[in-house]
Amino acid sequence: MTTGTDNELSERFEVAFNKIHTWLQKNIKHAKTTKYTELLRIGFPIHAIIRKHYDDLKIYGRLRNSIVHDKVEPGFYIAEPHMSVVEQIEMIASKINEPRTALSIATKPVFYYLEDAKLKDILTVINRKRYSVYPIYNQSGYKWLLTAEGIIQWFSQNLVENTVYLDEVRVKDLYSFNPPLSVEFVGQETDMFVVEEIFEEYHQKNKKLEAVILTETGDQSEKPLGIITSWDLVEINALE
Repeated sequence: MTTGTDNELSERFEVAFNKIHTWLQKNIKHAKTTKYTELLRIGFPIHAIIRKHYDDLKIYGRLRNSIVHDKVEPGFYIAEPHMSVVEQIEMIASKINEPRTALSIATKPVFYYLEDAKLKDILTVINRKRYSVYPIYNQSGYKWLLTAEGIIQWFSQNLVENTVYLDEVRVKDLYSFNPPLSVEFVGQETDMFVVEEIFEEYHQKNKKLEAVILTETGDQSEKPLGIITSWDLVEINALE
C-alpha cells in the first residue's frame, strides 16, 4: 500500500523534475520544442551540467512519465521513486536553478597591461604563471588580446645573431603579430550558464571566441576581474 511518505517522495520528485524542465524550456535558446528529451539533447553540447548528469536526466524523464501516468488519483501513486533518486534529482534541480557565477570559475586575477608597458615585464609573468592570453588596454579601456603565440612570432622575427633586445620593446610593438581575436564582456554577477551560451553561439556560427572577460558591469572600460577561455569551460565538467 502507498504510504504518506511514499506520496511525499513522488511529489518531491515531480517538483524537482518540473523545475529542471522549466529551466530547460527557458534556457535552451532557439529550441523549437518543449519536449524534455529533445531539450536535453539540444542542451548537451552547451551546458556542462547537462553533460555531467545526462544519463540520469534521461532516466528521470522516463520515471516521471511512469509516475504521472500511473497516478490513479491526486496524491496517490502506484510507481514510487527511491529516496536516493529523489535526493539526486533535487540536487541537480538546485544546481540548475542556483548556478555558480561565471566569476567563480574564471581565472583570476587577470594579468592585463597598458599598450605602453614593457614586454620584458610580461615575460616575467609568463615565466611564473604560464597564462596564454593577456588583455591589453589603453587609457580608454580594452583594446586587444596579446597571446603567447603572438609573442613567439615576434621573437622569431626579431632575433639578431641569436639575441633579442628587449629594453625598449613595448607591448604595442607586438600588435601586428596578434591577429584580431574575438572577446566578449559580461558583468561579475553573470552566471556560468550565460557564458556557456555565449561560447556556443560563436560555435554555431563557426567562429572562435577566444575569451570572456568579466568586469563589474560588463563594460570593457572597467578593470578586468576574471577571464574565461574555452579551457576553463572544459574544467567545469569535473567541477559539476
